[in-house]
Amino acid sequence: MPESDESLTSRRPIEAVLLDFHGTLAQVEDPIRWVTLAAQSAGTTLDRARATVLADRLTTAGRAGGPKPHRVPAHLAEVWADRDLSVEAHRACYTGLAATVDEALATALYDRLLLADGWELYADTIATLEALRAAGVPVAVVSNIGFDLRELAGALGFADLVTQFVLSYEVGRTKPDPAIFWKACAALRVDPERALMVGDTPADAGAAAAGCSVLVLPESEPGKVHGLGGILRLL
Repeated sequence: MPESDESLTSRRPIEAVLLDFHGTLAQVEDPIRWVTLAAQSAGTTLDRARATVLADRLTTAGRAGGPKPHRVPAHLAEVWADRDLSVEAHRACYTGLAATVDEALATALYDRLLLADGWELYADTIATLEALRAAGVPVAVVSNIGFDLRELAGALGFADLVTQFVLSYEVGRTKPDPAIFWKACAALRVDPERALMVGDTPADAGAAAAGCSVLVLPESEPGKVHGLGGILRLL
């Protein structure tokens, strides 16, 4: 049974916060916009009907930041398994999945993942990070990801509000492995028992096995208030 806010904070004072990125701080852009703008960058103009069909097929095939693929083709099985442990595997995985639908657009579709324009912060992301900074609470972004999030975070305007980035491809471990959470806590110089992990998936909840407290917030629509203010009530 979930613990109340009062019991959680009375027994586990929170001295640091670990945050997932996708689904917790930000969401990827709308699929139709994703396909339309990727096509434009590749010199192709799509009408909305064609973009909608492609977006549906590409989302089913597997989109970074979107649902897992309905089926992983055998020739991509190895890079799928390693996608969050290697820059090369991440790109090969998601361009490969996109190529099963539209080979000509595969690279352009992946490249939008690396642009701030391809993401939308939740409405309460910056305010919450600023409040944590003002309270003197260090923050680590802990992400299963196959590319360097720091430049993207800078372009989205929150990199300076994060103390450490703990990225799976750099540390060689992925959530829910307790080791990635221990690395994050070590980077913030805090005992896991005094850290709060905030995410949106069972993988994020794996922080409990590392000794951290956990707050899981189901995904919200892009740009909406996500409930991140709840973190502040747990301090």
